Amino acid sequence: MANEQGMSGMDVRALTAELSALLPLWIGKIYQYDAKTLGIRLNGNEGAKYQFLVETGRRAHLVRALPESPKNPLGYAMFLRKHLEGGRVTAIGQYGLQRIFYIDVAKKVGILRLVVELFDEGNAILLDEAGVITKPLWHHRFKDRAVVPGEVYAFPEGTDCSGFDSESFAAMLRASDRDLVRTLAVNCLLGGAYAELVCSLAGVDKSIPAAEADAGAVYAALHQVVAMVEGQRKAVITESGCWPIQGMGVEKQAFSTYNQALEEYYPLQTATEIKAEEKRPKLSKEEVIRRQQEEALKKFGKKIKRAEKAVEAVYTNYPLVQDIIATLDRVSQNLSWQEIEEVLKKSDLPAAKKVVAVHPADAAVDLDLGGVRVKVFVRENVEANLEHYYDQIKKFKKKTEGAMAAMERGAAQPKEKPKEVLHFMKKKWFHRFRWFYTTDGTLVLGGRDASQNEELVKKYMEGKDTFVHADVHGGSVVIVKGETEHMDDEVAQFAASYSNAWKAGHFSADVYFARPDQVSKTAESGEFVARGGFIVRGERRYAKDVQLGVAIGVQKEPSVAIIGGPVAAVRARTGYVVELSPGTFEPNDVAKKVQRALKEKVGEENWKRLRTVLNTEAIAAFVPPGGSDIVGGHEG
Repeated sequence: MANEQGMSGMDVRALTAELSALLPLWIGKIYQYDAKTLGIRLNGNEGAKYQFLVETGRRAHLVRALPESPKNPLGYAMFLRKHLEGGRVTAIGQYGLQRIFYIDVAKKVGILRLVVELFDEGNAILLDEAGVITKPLWHHRFKDRAVVPGEVYAFPEGTDCSGFDSESFAAMLRASDRDLVRTLAVNCLLGGAYAELVCSLAGVDKSIPAAEADAGAVYAALHQVVAMVEGQRKAVITESGCWPIQGMGVEKQAFSTYNQALEEYYPLQTATEIKAEEKRPKLSKEEVIRRQQEEALKKFGKKIKRAEKAVEAVYTNYPLVQDIIATLDRVSQNLSWQEIEEVLKKSDLPAAKKVVAVHPADAAVDLDLGGVRVKVFVRENVEANLEHYYDQIKKFKKKTEGAMAAMERGAAQPKEKPKEVLHFMKKKWFHRFRWFYTTDGTLVLGGRDASQNEELVKKYMEGKDTFVHADVHGGSVVIVKGETEHMDDEVAQFAASYSNAWKAGHFSADVYFARPDQVSKTAESGEFVARGGFIVRGERRYAKDVQLGVAIGVQKEPSVAIIGGPVAAVRARTGYVVELSPGTFEPNDVAKKVQRALKEKVGEENWKRLRTVLNTEAIAAFVPPGGSDIVGGHEG
C-alpha cells in the first residue's frame, strides 16, 4: 500500500510491471527539481511520450505532465543527461521485494543501470556495467554499505522471501520466534496488510506461531499475491492508501492503471493547474500564517524531544560513549575513516556494534544508544558533545516561545507574498581552511598559511587521502579526503591557483600528487625544512600546465552560502558565478568588485535576502593571494 510516507515493496513490484509493459523505451531529457526529485521524459514506439516522476525516498510513477523545468539545470540532472540521454531502456525491474527499482539503459559503453531507492532518505545511483557506483545523488556511508563513487553497489541488510524456494521458505518460518503475520510482514518485507492477505488466502490463522504454519500453503499464497500485483492489477484508492489490487478496504476511486492511481494519490501541480488554482478561493493571509506557526511549533517540539532523548541516552551510557570517543580519536591518528569503518564492520565487540554510521568530513559517528541515534564528534569530549544538544534545546525553545507569542498577538499582515525559506550553511570545522567539494562530492582542503599547512598534514591527513601541491615554492598544502574523478582538473586547479604561481602572475603551473606515506617533516643530513614545508620522497604523479582560475559564487541548494574554488566545481553548485584570473587588483579590492558583480547577477530583491552571507569577508576567503582580475573585465 502506498501512503503519505511512501510506497511499499509490493507497490514497487506493480509499478515496474506496468512500466516493463511499455518497453522498448528511450531516455529523453532528464530534470532535477530539488534535492530529491527527478523527472525523466521517456519516448516509446510510434511517437508515444511518457513523463516519469521520481521523488527518492517516497514515490515514483508516470504523470500527465512534469513540473516546469528549472532555468538553470541542477548538477545531477546534467550528469545523468551526459550518461543516459538517448539511450535505449532494455529493462525495468526491482530488487526482490525491496523498495528499490532499476532502469537499465544501453549506451555505447555498455549497459548502465540507474538505481532508485524509495526507503528512508532515498537516493538515485548510476552504476556502470560492472555494478560499480559512478555517481549517486547523495553520498552516504552506512555501517553495512557505502554509497559513494568507486564502490560496488550493495543492498541494505535484510531478508527478502520473494526469491526463496519452498524449502528455504519453510526453513525461514521454522526459525522464526514470531507469529505468522509478523514474520511475513518483517522477514518478507510485505508490511502488515499484505501479510494479512497472504494468511487469508492460505486459510491460516495469522496469529499462530510461524513455525507451526503450513509452509506449503503460505508459500503458495505469497506467490499468488505477487502474481496478482504483477499481472491482475485493479488499482484503487481507499481511506488507508493507494493499492494496485482490490479488496484491501472500502474503495473511494478505481483506476485503469496503477500509475494513474499513484498520480491521483500524490497530486502534482503543473504550470496549467497552478494558474487554475489561482482562480479558486484561497485561505486568508491570517489563516495561512496561523497554520504555518502551528506546523513550526510541532517541528520545534519534535526537535526538542529528539535532543532531550539524545542527552538522556548519552548520560545513561556515559562510560561507553567516553570510551568510544577516546578509542576512535586515538585510532583516527593512524587510520583513515574508511579503514576505521571496515574495522568496525568486522568487529564483534559490543562497543563497535553501537556505531551505526560514520561521517568522515565531520570526524563523527552515529551511535545507537538503546534505540536512540546520537551523533558524537570524536575530537570533542562527552561534555562538549552534550553541549551541542543543549544548544539545540535552547534554540528551539526560544523559537517556540517566539512562535507562541506571535500567535497570541495575532497574525501579522505580511507586506509581500510568502517567499521560499532560505537555509543558510552552518559553520563546519573545515571552513577555517580553504575548501571545496569536487563535482562528484569529495571534500578537498587547503592551508591558508604555513601554520595551517602543518596542521592539515599532522592532524587531518589520513591513510587513503592524497597530498597535492603546486610545483612552485610557496602555496597551499592540499589534502583530498577520498577518491574523485577530478584530480587532474578541479583538484589540480585548486592547488595551482592558491600558490605563489598566482602571485607571480603566471597563468599555468605544474601540480604533483603523492601518498601520505611519502610526506615527511624529517630532514636528511644537510636538508632544512621550513615551517609549513614538507619533504616528499619517492615517485610523484604530475599534472602539467594546469590553467589557473578561481570561481566565486552564491550557492542556494542545499544551503545558502558563498563558495569558491575551481571553476567547474563551483559552477556545478550555483548559477551566480564570478570568475577570477591572475591580474592587477589587490585581494580586498577584488572582494569588493566580486560582491558588486554578484549583487548585479542575483538582482536587488534577492540581494536583500542574501546580504547576510554575500559579504566581502566571506568572498575574500576564496580570493587567491596576489593580484586578480575579474574574467570578462566586470568592474561592478
